[in-house]
Amino acid sequence: MYSRIAANAPAFRRWLAKSEETLGNHSDRLNAINIFPVADGDTGTNLYLTVRSAAQAVQDLDTADVGALLALASQAAMEQARGNSGTLFSVFLAAFAEPLAGSARISGPLLAASLQRAQIRSWSALSDPVPGTMLSVLEASATAASLVEEAQHGDDSNAALGLTLDAVVEAAAQAVVQTELQLDQLRNAQVVDAGGVGMLLVFDCLRSVILGEELQDQLLDGLSGYDVQDPHIHEDMPVAGGVEVMCTVSLSPLDAAGLRAKFDELGDSVIISPVSEVEDADGKYRWRVHVHVPEADVALELISAVGIPDNVSVTQLSGNNQASSLPGSQSEPGAMTGTSSLPGSAPTEDNLAH
Repeated sequence: MYSRIAANAPAFRRWLAKSEETLGNHSDRLNAINIFPVADGDTGTNLYLTVRSAAQAVQDLDTADVGALLALASQAAMEQARGNSGTLFSVFLAAFAEPLAGSARISGPLLAASLQRAQIRSWSALSDPVPGTMLSVLEASATAASLVEEAQHGDDSNAALGLTLDAVVEAAAQAVVQTELQLDQLRNAQVVDAGGVGMLLVFDCLRSVILGEELQDQLLDGLSGYDVQDPHIHEDMPVAGGVEVMCTVSLSPLDAAGLRAKFDELGDSVIISPVSEVEDADGKYRWRVHVHVPEADVALELISAVGIPDNVSVTQLSGNNQASSLPGSQSEPGAMTGTSSLPGSAPTEDNLAH
């Protein structure tokens, strides 16, 4: 039992690559059931593109430090995060990396500590967190890992790690089923939460890579709305108004808190999270900003009043998910970019979205 365990830095590099591939394969189904917080059918695409940024950032990185590898991956994911789900995944990955700093391998206790840190950070990243989403899946997985650690009395053996990974995935699968009962929108549409399913796939990829086993496709059997013949449920939902504004900006912690307070009054789905904990010469940190607002201009003015944004995107909150753009590159401060496909042979947003 658990005879092929690989829990080192190369294994975590493979985890991100496998998660990228798996989310790419499942993006259409994830998009099909994406109705919360808005029915815009892009969760699968956003998760895939965000995880791809993380995977590509470390694909050639030569380090034995698991925490350092995941920290670099999380920074890349945060800088290029797409949508609500992609931003939350980036927050999760950044926090997940912290307890692993300096570690050459992961153990059951370290996995439990990382998941606990990640779920707390993810819940706190949102101004108005809601159960029945990927947050509930993160919480259930962290709780399961902690229970195994307690039962195993802190055992750091490979066998205990295997038990922890099994418990994490099982808890994630159960939490996904429960999402339909936790949110009225999901219950009425008879679907589970798309972001929750995405995190289940990510956790199963982690288990698969570390234990050297196949993905557990049966985890998805019977999930409401997830069969291949099920319709794209978001297409029958009312078209949402407003826009999603995202950017990266250097701010002091005080300015970041002030901006969050203003966005809480202006819109919803507010996430303002640090890209890294390294301050610049002016005592500022890079932050990833995400908000849903009625109109972009006011939000962009509030951001520009406290810093110079880059990697700016403004996306209509509707099923066609077209982003407005102005000339400029993502590396240019203040440049406006859309959510068009990235270079490479992997599936792009245009052919991932329905």
